[in-house]
Amino acid sequence: MSADESDSREALLDELRERIARHAAAGETTSIDGVRVCAADRPSEPHASRSGTVLAVIVQGSKRLAIGDRVYDYGPGQYLIASVDLPVIGHYTQASPDEPALGLGMTLQPSAVASLLLEAPANLAPPPGRPTAAPPGIGVADASPDLLDALVRMVRLLDTPDDRHILAASIEREILWRLLTGPLGATARQIGRSDSTLTHIGRAVRWITDHYSTPFRVEALARRCGMSPSAFHPNFHTVTALSPLQFQKQIRLQRSRLLLMTGGEDVATVGHRVGYDSTSQFSREYRRQFGLPPGRDAARLRAGADAAGVT
Repeated sequence: MSADESDSREALLDELRERIARHAAAGETTSIDGVRVCAADRPSEPHASRSGTVLAVIVQGSKRLAIGDRVYDYGPGQYLIASVDLPVIGHYTQASPDEPALGLGMTLQPSAVASLLLEAPANLAPPPGRPTAAPPGIGVADASPDLLDALVRMVRLLDTPDDRHILAASIEREILWRLLTGPLGATARQIGRSDSTLTHIGRAVRWITDHYSTPFRVEALARRCGMSPSAFHPNFHTVTALSPLQFQKQIRLQRSRLLLMTGGEDVATVGHRVGYDSTSQFSREYRRQFGLPPGRDAARLRAGADAAGVT
């Protein structure tokens, strides 16, 4: 990157920092559908959540996301794409009151990606008749000046309501194009392909998520999603960094944590509800995941919510 390009990139990041900091003071949700801004003035504890299918950009500070044995760190001028809704552990690793972590998120809609791919050059299409391996479901890359420029113009619309209705869709389309043709293009492109390997794995992810308490045979799930077991196993792990059964365990533990925090049921009942026959196994796996036994962790979370005024 030349000195001029580097200066231009830093100027774009400076503008994003100023605008995101100002708008994040009013909350994460913005007046543009699918666009969020966020700020954090201190490093946060790792917490479990769902990734969604998103673009997430950091313009100040840094963040870490983990799934299975993969860890993704990204900082100023870098972006993350999640092409499948995955159970992740995330937290801000660098933030302070003087230099808060600042970020921008945008939901990636399969229909919008598919529409753009219909008009894309043929070299963006996979070879005909040849199935392609799924890329990882999450990736991190440096944002190009062109992508940062489009993001700046999107955030500017938050201050110009008269322009928002007319221009937001075209700028979103440009941002998607920069993603499709960028270093994480393979991941972004498969979001919009109904016949892609990623789509088949996405069906499996959704089925496990919707039926997390139900035992299943991996071979039967592979057939349900239109794949052979031999192809399903490696592709599922490539996308999610987990085996199907490990993925189900992550969903069960995340769901149990929410139930324990918000409900009045005891540990044994919650463990049974999410699919565990053994309370001791549930408590052991819960502690391994979250660092405390279920009862103590839930009490700590409820105390924290009460202190913050959350009901």
